[in-house]
Amino acid sequence: MHQHEPAGRIVRFGSFEADLKEGKLTKAGIRIHLQEQPLQILALLLEHPGQLVTREEIRQKLWSRDTFVEFDDALNTAMRKLRAALNDSADNPRFLETVPRRGYRFIAPVVWTPESRAVTPVKSGPSRHPYFWLAAALIVAGAGVAGFRHFRRPALQITSRDTIVLADFANSTGDTVFDDALKQALAVELGQSPFLNVLSDRRVSETWGMMGHSASERITGDAGRELCLRTGSKAVLGGMISSLGSHYLIGLNAVACSTGDTLVQEQSEAASKEEVLKALSRAASILRTKLGESLPSVQKFDVPIEVTTPSLEALKNYSMGVRVAHEQGDAPSIPFLKRAVELDRNFPMAYAQLAIAYGNLSQPSVALEYATKAFELSDRVSEREKLRISAAYFRATGEVEKEGQIYELWIADYPRDPVPHENLGASYFNTGQYDKALAEFQEGSGLAPDHVVSYANLGAAYLCLNRLEEAKATFDQALAHKLDGGWLRENMYYLAFLRGDAVEMERQVAWGAGKPGDEDPLLSKQSDTEAYYGRFNQARDLSRRAVVSALRADSREAAAFWQLNAALREAELGNTASARQGVTAALALSSGRDVKVAAALALARTGGAARAKALAEELGKNYPSNTLLMLYWLPTINAAIELSKRNSSQALADLEAAVPYELGGAGTFISYLYPVYVRGQAYLLARNGAAAAAEFQKVLNHRGIVQNFVTGSLAHLQIGRAYAMEGDTAKAKGAYQDFLKLWKDADPDILILKEAKAEYAKLQ
Repeated sequence: MHQHEPAGRIVRFGSFEADLKEGKLTKAGIRIHLQEQPLQILALLLEHPGQLVTREEIRQKLWSRDTFVEFDDALNTAMRKLRAALNDSADNPRFLETVPRRGYRFIAPVVWTPESRAVTPVKSGPSRHPYFWLAAALIVAGAGVAGFRHFRRPALQITSRDTIVLADFANSTGDTVFDDALKQALAVELGQSPFLNVLSDRRVSETWGMMGHSASERITGDAGRELCLRTGSKAVLGGMISSLGSHYLIGLNAVACSTGDTLVQEQSEAASKEEVLKALSRAASILRTKLGESLPSVQKFDVPIEVTTPSLEALKNYSMGVRVAHEQGDAPSIPFLKRAVELDRNFPMAYAQLAIAYGNLSQPSVALEYATKAFELSDRVSEREKLRISAAYFRATGEVEKEGQIYELWIADYPRDPVPHENLGASYFNTGQYDKALAEFQEGSGLAPDHVVSYANLGAAYLCLNRLEEAKATFDQALAHKLDGGWLRENMYYLAFLRGDAVEMERQVAWGAGKPGDEDPLLSKQSDTEAYYGRFNQARDLSRRAVVSALRADSREAAAFWQLNAALREAELGNTASARQGVTAALALSSGRDVKVAAALALARTGGAARAKALAEELGKNYPSNTLLMLYWLPTINAAIELSKRNSSQALADLEAAVPYELGGAGTFISYLYPVYVRGQAYLLARNGAAAAAEFQKVLNHRGIVQNFVTGSLAHLQIGRAYAMEGDTAKAKGAYQDFLKLWKDADPDILILKEAKAEYAKLQ
């Protein structure tokens, strides 16, 4: 194939060195005896690294036509001997990849020394494009790291609409620290790119499982190409690392799914283990341009991974945490993420991921702590990571306007990323803009059809808009795609409640049994349902179980929330002593911001004006930039305090600030349209029955927002009182009847139930 052989014909790969001129193969300086035909095949493959060499081309090179009948057996025997010499496996290759019924490809990085070489392309049919390789001489830089590049004309172009599958790294070093860590590092490097579109972990995991593979099996070779084809992706991007004495060689290789052709390759060498991440960053940056991304884009969005963390061990644990979060949920991911920050105290994305996990697990104070730490370190990260960290921070601090601005910037730079759409939708959700939230959730769902949160969020928006059938279709679609999770199940529970399906509610609670982080919120929701129907003895028992479950999951803040949720219910019934005991118990569990918000509201609803006022003033002083605290919760708490003092005019004045946000989720677990409910009671106190009825009607009209909290059923009683005040006996009777029907199985000794029965009797 070469009419003029170069003087130097030595090539290194892994721990091997082949002298093709002398016909000699060595490993770590030790001669490996190999017969002529396997050695010739090796030479042919080495001369065309990454390129398919067909069986016919091998036959033409090594066998004459009169041996054609025995060729298949001879070639298979030669390949077995070659693999044995290289200690390679056909099932999990490090060097020699089999392309079934077509030929073979050498997949490991190669280094030619000392001269570069000219190679006549292998011809394999009209669909192949001729190309050549140029190997640059290794030049030792000041940091002791050298790099070299391979250039070729790709047989298939990647566009911004195509998805790429990341395969696992082939690690021949024997050092397990590189397992997972390098793939995660490459994902971070490529994740900076607005051009490249890496297939999501969830889609990969789902498809890999459908192919009959376990989560622990590595994605390599032909199986990786099959996964790529099944997901409609364009290319598989894999990596390799091998050791060359004390040096390390890192190679990246993009292969077209449809043809198996190598699109581009890039290699880089590191002088030490500590320099591996730098070498990978260099190779990834160059690879991005070869795949079609513009140089200005690469230059703008290119922060080396070692700036984020120089620790391979930390990166490996972070990678495990991210994987476990996708596969098992937030709670099991936390130990890995905590280990990552123990190994590298300045690892911003590990802190950010912890903030997300704790936020999802109803521990906002812990989330704020980690989000703040990540934000303080955000000058160390890529542009995309900086956007993610900033958004998480402003969400944790409650700065709604700044959070929204971050998402707008994020969407502008990364229009195919579902995360900013989902989170912007959540921001709209919290401020009561459900139509806008729905639009963003739909956009996010379209971009991430394999992400369970997309379905959960979309379904939640439908519930708040009272579009129950669309919510059900959304949840059914998620389960049909084998997507599941606690947030989805919580919304499925709410749907079942709104449809009056007790069996389905029980099914969701049973699903959460024994699952840390999922069991306790579902138990608390079931407690709310019991209280909604006046069955407070059962409600109290379920709340107690929810608190115990949260503590068992090491979630003291969530436990405090469930304690306060129960205290608020007691307050709405006028059970002052029980409510205040619940507040004291909750504050002993957690002193977090949102815990104090709920505690202040519960105290205000029981006439504990002094303690409620002190907490409200403390919150206003410590969190003055928190939009929903200042414009939703503090006005509601202050109005409740004034209401307990029977000062209706001041209560109504305080609630004016909350009007723009009163229908929102308000960023906590206890929204339930509280400003509306308190305003209705203020109008009752002011003897304005018509205005009171209008407020309580809002509660009844927005069942998807109020959900199963006890104020939803009490609103029937309150609107009955409002109609009676206006002299509309017929409407008043109907409202009382609705309430008494809901509470037909209620505990008989509840004071407000006795009052309702007496008031209804007077209407007869």
